[in-house]
Amino acid sequence: MPELPEVETVRNGLEKHVAGRRIASVEVHHPRSVRRHLPGPLDFAGQLVGRRVVDVRRRGKYLWLPLDSGDAIVGHLGMSGQMLLQPAGAPDETHLRIRFRFDDGDPELRFVDQRTFGGLSVSSGGADLPDEIAHIARDPIDPEFSDEGFAAGLRRRRTEVKRALLDQTLISGVGNIYADEALWRASLHGTRPTDRLTRPAALRLLGHVRDVLEEAIRAGGTSFDALYVDVNGESGYFERGLNAYGREGLPCNRCGAPMRREAFMNRSSFSCPKCQPRPRTVVPSR
Repeated sequence: MPELPEVETVRNGLEKHVAGRRIASVEVHHPRSVRRHLPGPLDFAGQLVGRRVVDVRRRGKYLWLPLDSGDAIVGHLGMSGQMLLQPAGAPDETHLRIRFRFDDGDPELRFVDQRTFGGLSVSSGGADLPDEIAHIARDPIDPEFSDEGFAAGLRRRRTEVKRALLDQTLISGVGNIYADEALWRASLHGTRPTDRLTRPAALRLLGHVRDVLEEAIRAGGTSFDALYVDVNGESGYFERGLNAYGREGLPCNRCGAPMRREAFMNRSSFSCPKCQPRPRTVVPSR
């Protein structure tokens, strides 16, 4: 699943090549890709033809494209969604789902999605912030993100710290990969209870989350296969800088101990058994 750095990389590309352009035509090749637009594919296309894309914005893992009508195109990449810029004469991709052509010619914008878990929709009046994603918290790259608010909210939650990092109502954009990377940098095990973190420890963890995300954005995100690429079809290379995720059995880059993999919410967590010891169980006093 693309996380904040991957989606931000796509947003940057769209901002450079799509913002300011007027949509000339829209083709929906698979209705599942507009399933969140309840009026259907014809209405989706009809609301967009002739509209100008004003900007390209992001909240967590969601993209939205404000339009000159005051509406917005809202998108989520799902597991395999790609927003590709292509010349009109380029062969159609096998999993092409939606095509946008613009009145100034090439390049056209194609939404390609092998697994069709992602999709696009039109948000009525959603140019400033679509209602559909208003419940999602700001992310730590957002200049209006509140560090103190995050620290307080994290410590109020009675859960494990990794589960809290994945809670998109507390902090958005962080998924499994970057949670593991930030926890490794903070020397915290993912099962550490949040209410046992001090305020300085919570803020220190947030600093590591922010650093990891910013470094991954500069690297164009993390690509483990061909399903995640930027708008030009290029893969990110942050995988080379991973210290935790996917490194089971390899030596910890800090202490040399073999990295471990543990089951977590139908996924896997990766950590160092020496640098990130599991928290001791607190036995209630009688």
